[in-house]
Amino acid sequence: MAPRTEKSWRVGVLFSQSGTTHVTENDHIRGTLLAMEEINAAGGVLGLPLSPVSYDPATDIAQYRALARRMLGEDEIDVIFGCSTSASRKAVLPIVERHNGLLFYPSMYEGFEYCENILYAGATLNQTCLPLAEYLLAHHGRRIFFVGSDYIYPRESNRVMRDLVEAKGGEAVGEVYMPLGTTGTAVADVVSQIRAARPDAVFSTVVGTSAHAFYRLYDAAGIDRAAQPVASLTMAESEIAHIGPQHCTGHILAATYLQTLDSPENHRFVAAYKARFGDDARSSVWSEAAYVQVHLFARALARAGSMDPARIGQALLGDEMQTPEGPIRVDPDTRHLWLTPRIGVARADGLFDLVWQGGGPTRPDPYLATTRFEEASLQEWA
Repeated sequence: MAPRTEKSWRVGVLFSQSGTTHVTENDHIRGTLLAMEEINAAGGVLGLPLSPVSYDPATDIAQYRALARRMLGEDEIDVIFGCSTSASRKAVLPIVERHNGLLFYPSMYEGFEYCENILYAGATLNQTCLPLAEYLLAHHGRRIFFVGSDYIYPRESNRVMRDLVEAKGGEAVGEVYMPLGTTGTAVADVVSQIRAARPDAVFSTVVGTSAHAFYRLYDAAGIDRAAQPVASLTMAESEIAHIGPQHCTGHILAATYLQTLDSPENHRFVAAYKARFGDDARSSVWSEAAYVQVHLFARALARAGSMDPARIGQALLGDEMQTPEGPIRVDPDTRHLWLTPRIGVARADGLFDLVWQGGGPTRPDPYLATTRFEEASLQEWA
């Protein structure tokens, strides 16, 4: 464990500023920095400011691994806010364990993981896929096409979503994967396959630059988005702004945060976000989760009184906090968060109309140990 300095609490920030997932990871960076600046402006933690040490892995898995090793080994940093994709988290995880560090991970992901050296601040599949499957079958139809980038998050998420759809009487009419970063004719070929299959909806776990190409080409193909929308867990406000809102109206997002949420906490967050990053900046589930986890860390650090990762990790458990997305709680059993599921439909300005939300925070079930697919319904979640 690195000793407490006399001047600041040094923490690592490990998100990509370039590469295929640069849009979402820059959202992570913005949320992280905004939270740290707020904490420091309020006097820091126990009188000391947070001091970020940031590196750019450029969406290169080997660089995530090397830079995490550098932070924990050479820079004597104990806490890292970082990683966006599951591939990068999986690469960093054994290094964090080996150095007994603590990783704060802000992305929704496929679940099926537990590590005492990680705080999982993003949604689990029971908080996203369960209500989304019910919504698609009820509002669009039973024939679903699955498309994803070719790595662990899309394959596992599609597997769970397919099981959910089939348990409720739906069917998969296609399933295709593309290498991460694929663009151009390969994406156009997938869009052609979807058009030929004529599904009632598409469930997409395509991410990064591949997703940007996919949404533009889906629009260019002339597919009626009201009749055959693309539903996603990841295509949030900032990426829609990058793609162009005109290409995305009618598409669906299942997430725990939307910029349009109407609450005092979210109004304050959005105003602060725009004041810091510009009037055109869009807050998203990527920036908001990164923002929340820094505040959770600061609260735990104040209780722990030192940068001991084990003490901070213990101090996190059971913590409850009001956030821009509503009340949350750190689940002591899973190290994931109780979050409120929501579904939004993209509109012409690139934001989302909230069309459904759960009645309150839902317990994370990363292993789907207690979830019964065939019995879950939107009524139970309302």
